[in-house]
Amino acid sequence: MTTSTTSSVIPTLPGRYYTDPEIFALEQKNIFETMWFCAVRSSDLPRPGAFKTVQVGTESMLISRARDGSVRAFFNVCRHRGATLRTEESGEVKRAFQCPYHAWTYDLDGKLIAAPNLTKMADLDRVRYGLVKAHVREWLGYVWICLADDPPSFERDVQGAVTERLGSPDLIGNYDVAGLSVGRRIVYDVKANWKLIVENFMECYHCATIHPELTEVLPEFADGFAAQYFVGHGAEFGERIEGFTVDGSAGLDRIPGVNEDQDRRYYAITIKPQVFINLVPDHVILHRMFPLAVDRTVVECDWLYLPDVVATGKDLDKSVELFHRVNEQDFDACERCQPAMSSRTYRDGGVLVPSEHHIGAFHEWVQDRIG
Repeated sequence: MTTSTTSSVIPTLPGRYYTDPEIFALEQKNIFETMWFCAVRSSDLPRPGAFKTVQVGTESMLISRARDGSVRAFFNVCRHRGATLRTEESGEVKRAFQCPYHAWTYDLDGKLIAAPNLTKMADLDRVRYGLVKAHVREWLGYVWICLADDPPSFERDVQGAVTERLGSPDLIGNYDVAGLSVGRRIVYDVKANWKLIVENFMECYHCATIHPELTEVLPEFADGFAAQYFVGHGAEFGERIEGFTVDGSAGLDRIPGVNEDQDRRYYAITIKPQVFINLVPDHVILHRMFPLAVDRTVVECDWLYLPDVVATGKDLDKSVELFHRVNEQDFDACERCQPAMSSRTYRDGGVLVPSEHHIGAFHEWVQDRIG
């Protein structure tokens, strides 16, 4: 594939990249199981013993808070006979995780601390046969994990993606994303390949067609160029628009660190492979994708506001409704595309118009990752 701009259109990935289980298996192995993956909101683990289970590639991961307040990530597999330790999505234990099969028990640091007849196995190394750990970082109030033995640079691949988009490493700090509270969370089960969702988020050629509410608030989107197309650019609110709401009415309390240049603007960021960040003056919207099958992706979307806004029960409906509609419109479009990816007419793929040419770099990245 080439991203040369000598032609007004350039090719997309062939259709099989969205339908072939073997390609999806390579993506699971070489992308999701080797890169930094945004797994849970830190506040979802409020105290020691709180845990969540998350699917990362082909692996079930157990993410919990240890006694010292730090976060641990373990493969959700008992070291004895391979039973899944926890099958629920979330929960809390008092002191340890116990396997329901043979009662092998692990403390919150993953060390094996008890098992039937353990005293008769004096040569059993309790650390070596503890839970297998994954690498963990906390940033923007989220827990990011990496399953690779030798993880890539978090600063380059994750934080660097934000700097590349905004043009400065400091600008996202103005939104104090870690200090915000979850005002609303909506989970979408999308019957489409994860790459269709990424591609959709990266372009706005479709905005005038399917996003009437969004283009009313951000009129420049009607011209087809997404905010991500230009480094450092934030789409400006319409002249009569008061806030980032479904009807353009006033929003909620502005985040104090947002400067005048960022006010009344919307910024969008893609962090490969599975995070979208949307920044507006009074809240942040963060999407996490969980690709579960070649044609199924669960998307968990958080709306984050100042803690006082959430604690005092301010009405978030008009604020949430705008991007909820955008999500539903986008995911419907992706689901409309998915069946045709296996059509003989899409065997060689489609084309990207000039405002979509930057998606070609994403396609090349995918091809390079899976070999």
